[in-house]
Amino acid sequence: MEARKNEKNEARAKGGNKGSQADRPEVISQVERIPNVSGLPKAVKRRVYALKRLQVQSAHIEAKFYEEVHELERKYSGLYQPIFDKRHAVVSGAVEPTDEECEWHSEGEEDELADDLKKKIALEEKKEHTTPADDPKGIPDFWLTIFKHVDMLGDLLQEHDEPVLKHLQDITVKFSEPGQPMSFTLEFHFEPNSYFSNTVLTKMYKMKSEPDSSDPFSFEGPEIVDCEGCKIDWVKGKDVTVKTIKKKQKHKGRGTVRTITKEVPQDSFFNFFNPVKGKTENLYFTLTADFEIGHFFRERIIPRAVLYFTGEALEDDESFEEEDVEEGEEEVSYAEGRYTATCSVLDYLDL
Repeated sequence: MEARKNEKNEARAKGGNKGSQADRPEVISQVERIPNVSGLPKAVKRRVYALKRLQVQSAHIEAKFYEEVHELERKYSGLYQPIFDKRHAVVSGAVEPTDEECEWHSEGEEDELADDLKKKIALEEKKEHTTPADDPKGIPDFWLTIFKHVDMLGDLLQEHDEPVLKHLQDITVKFSEPGQPMSFTLEFHFEPNSYFSNTVLTKMYKMKSEPDSSDPFSFEGPEIVDCEGCKIDWVKGKDVTVKTIKKKQKHKGRGTVRTITKEVPQDSFFNFFNPVKGKTENLYFTLTADFEIGHFFRERIIPRAVLYFTGEALEDDESFEEEDVEEGEEEVSYAEGRYTATCSVLDYLDL
């Protein structure tokens, strides 16, 4: 996969992409190798070539569409942020919501209201005797509970990760600024802990939204071109991505035996922040699997965290999986690291 080229960025900024690939002879020559076209009369071939040029122009317009969708997401992320900040304050216990803010009546609760009112006086009388165990700070293990509820994350989560994730206080997303290459960054905010010194762990996903110069007709939307994690500054002996094993070694000459200790990698959610490595043939698969997780954080978990905490969002996800995708509905494909959506703004935005 190629990184975005500077000259293409400059051309796009100036609106100078018109016909840039439609005029390439190699693109047109591809038509002549297609059986359904090779046998056509010369005059008809010329018209097919004209349609191919139009198709490339259409692909560039579609690329611009996705760029503007990305900008729209960036704009609205700023509008959502005050709500997410308040959510973080409540979860962490920094702010106690008012009685009015806590009012919530769902289906089936009406019958319980009378009993609740009867118990209210008794609860108020006991309030002054409440212990810390009865009223913990904020919402304990909020994000860890979400990790356990979501199968995709549960597959990554190991038992030795859980004590660390108890210190996770918030997950946010930041979009690239206008004029910068398309990207988004997940930020995992931790309270001070005994495992690492970082307060924020990050994972950035770099994307591009432009037709491939060698195959412009395959363009289906933004695709991931790279992802970048961060270095975790583990406290000595607290790195959950490795484990210590003991091995016995026997000296060939003297026959004496000694025991050595060695650190070896082990499965952990925190491997998510490691650089994506691998041979070329495995890189697409690795990036695709990684991007699927990042996309799920961005599109599902961060906007609907409380519903994943309660489990309500899981029911919606299961219902969605059971339905067949029909024409005009959202279709997600992770082939070769590409995310595509057909084909409305609302579908792409996942509204």
